[in-house]
Amino acid sequence: MSALFLLIGASLLVAVGFLIAFIWSVKDGQYDDDYTPSIRMLFDSSITKKKDEPKIVKTKEKSIEIK
Repeated sequence: MSALFLLIGASLLVAVGFLIAFIWSVKDGQYDDDYTPSIRMLFDSSITKKKDEPKIVKTKEKSIEIK
């Protein structure tokens, strides 16, 4: 019976720890914007490259460098 009380106490301690972590994350703004990440993949964005970096096109036979 004493093991049961020990396990209940340990589980309450873990639950309080998770509650504190959740409250801390809400106060730090972790959940402020929950809509934008779900639609971010729908926005058209192009990958930028450096000016001097050549574009490399790979084909089955060989790689072609385009400036």
